[in-house]
Amino acid sequence: MKTIAIAGTFDTKGPEFLYIKELIEGLGLNTFTIHTGVYESSFNPDVPNSEVAKAAGTNIEKLAAKKDRAIPMELLSKGMEKLIPQLYSEGKFDGIISLGGSGGTSLVTPAMRALPIGVPKIMVSTVASGNTAPYIGTSDIIMMPSIVDVSGLNSISTKIFANAVFAMAGMVKFENTKKTEKKPLIATTMFGVTTPCVNAARKYLEAKGYEVLVFHATGAGGRCMESLINHGFIQGVLDLTTTEWADEVIGGVLSAGENRLEAAAKNNIPQVVSVGALDMCNFGPYDTVPEKFKKRRLYKHNPTVTLMRTNGEENKQIAEKIAQKLNMSKGKTVLMLPLKGVSSIDTKDQPFYGEKEDKILFTTLKDKVDKSVVEVIDLNFAINDSEFAEIAAQRLIDLINM
Repeated sequence: MKTIAIAGTFDTKGPEFLYIKELIEGLGLNTFTIHTGVYESSFNPDVPNSEVAKAAGTNIEKLAAKKDRAIPMELLSKGMEKLIPQLYSEGKFDGIISLGGSGGTSLVTPAMRALPIGVPKIMVSTVASGNTAPYIGTSDIIMMPSIVDVSGLNSISTKIFANAVFAMAGMVKFENTKKTEKKPLIATTMFGVTTPCVNAARKYLEAKGYEVLVFHATGAGGRCMESLINHGFIQGVLDLTTTEWADEVIGGVLSAGENRLEAAAKNNIPQVVSVGALDMCNFGPYDTVPEKFKKRRLYKHNPTVTLMRTNGEENKQIAEKIAQKLNMSKGKTVLMLPLKGVSSIDTKDQPFYGEKEDKILFTTLKDKVDKSVVEVIDLNFAINDSEFAEIAAQRLIDLINM
């Protein structure tokens, strides 16, 4: 019989957690309760808060004696982050669910992030409709808005809690038993304006016996890819769409952070890198574009996304950053430059066509990369030409087989 872990502050939200516990057990599933609160639980948990505190290298009496709520919460969160993966590896549970406000969410989600991808994780939270990146990170946590505060049982909260329980029950009860052939994993990056390139490269690689994971280069996508590379899942990287660096340098909304483009280099994973969609920086709806950029070349990609054409100085800065990251490589890194355009709207007669701006990007990259560890290849194609895609894919295969 499958078991669902229930983690949370049983001292302050006991009735709410007992409600989902009874629901889960009523579905014929076992429960495994973990108390993350500072004070005594309102019911007897399987894992008391003293064990959580011990995992953090402290004791619960010391934490309870502190008047500053932030310190105990930080330590208990660290204890959970250490304890939960251990309990999962011991077979104590098959999925984990929690409820909370900002504090309860911060307590449990680091532990959820520490679990392997694919382990069911649901967080019902008052902060689920805002910026969830600090809680989810690069994991597969499902965050469900609680609508009302997690405080009491009422006609709204009980419906939301029940929906979360039924979703969790479905995930742990049903498993995909369809067998898939184990193939070497390739990670690649895509944006709407580089889709033809990535689709052609993916088909080429799949025909050669590889499985291709496509990551949408929207910030979260780049971070997820880097995380999987760091965790040893990926055998080769076809990083064709490095547009997240434009947002990082300029201040757009789709940055993947300062560590983008490091994982493959640090882990000596073969990588072919290109400059897809570096002709643009991303903002939200048109009226959210910062005032200082209002007179720049803008393009309404859709009602919620406005693109800004990168200029020469920005391209120089972006190229310097990318070169710095590529130079971390221990070898097996190729930089491919599509001289006729870096996106579908950066070709002749298209709205972001910028021969001068692209030339600055290409020239700076060639000047700054360390040729002893990075091979630079100029190709007289636009990035979405099928020839470019297939050459890039085959070059990655060559690197993997070296």
